[in-house]
Amino acid sequence: MINTTIAATLVDPTKPFFSCSIIGIYFGCFGSKQRTANEYLLGGNSMKPLPVAISLTASHISGISLLGLPADAYRYGGSFLLGGICMLFVTVATILIYLPVFFDVRATSMYEYLERRFDHKTRLLASFLYVVSSLLFNPVIVYVAALAFSTATGLKVHLVVPVVCCICVFYTSIGGVKTVIWTDAFQFIFTVGALMFVFVLGVRSSGGFSEVWTKALYGERLNLFE
Repeated sequence: MINTTIAATLVDPTKPFFSCSIIGIYFGCFGSKQRTANEYLLGGNSMKPLPVAISLTASHISGISLLGLPADAYRYGGSFLLGGICMLFVTVATILIYLPVFFDVRATSMYEYLERRFDHKTRLLASFLYVVSSLLFNPVIVYVAALAFSTATGLKVHLVVPVVCCICVFYTSIGGVKTVIWTDAFQFIFTVGALMFVFVLGVRSSGGFSEVWTKALYGERLNLFE
């Protein structure tokens, strides 16, 4: 969530943050208030498929992806695209095998399901491992994305990181999963808009799409299997 928030600011550095906070305040104080665990963690099972799908897509876009993948493709070629083949199998398996089970048990989290399937110790172990992985991985994601934000706005990185994190924690805490889904959808629009804007500028400055394709071809950037 922090990742997509920062990525969205490539279009306008201020609108995404304040708009996300407003969405959180609405769902937490004025809209469908989060009175139960089901409403807070599952959105009362009332969310539409489209915003949920957009939110899931946005959640997998990080500052590392937006900054690292273009640089990796420029340096080593487009072999990363082969990962999409694996993702297809993973997606099918998730839809047909994992999600039906998880949906039928009506668990509010994966850890609740692990406790039902095994025991409380398994739940604690899985939760502990997730916390450790988050503490090791999230600072890297936030820092890399904050570098882009700092470059675009001129603000210091050490100022950007706590401000962004506090805003994300604020609207998530008071608004629950509904706020997360709608802010992700909102941020996704900004992110895609920024990417398309950069893409158009890049193609125009390079002399057109055919010129870009020719340079990529002769520069061996399209050799996926090397």
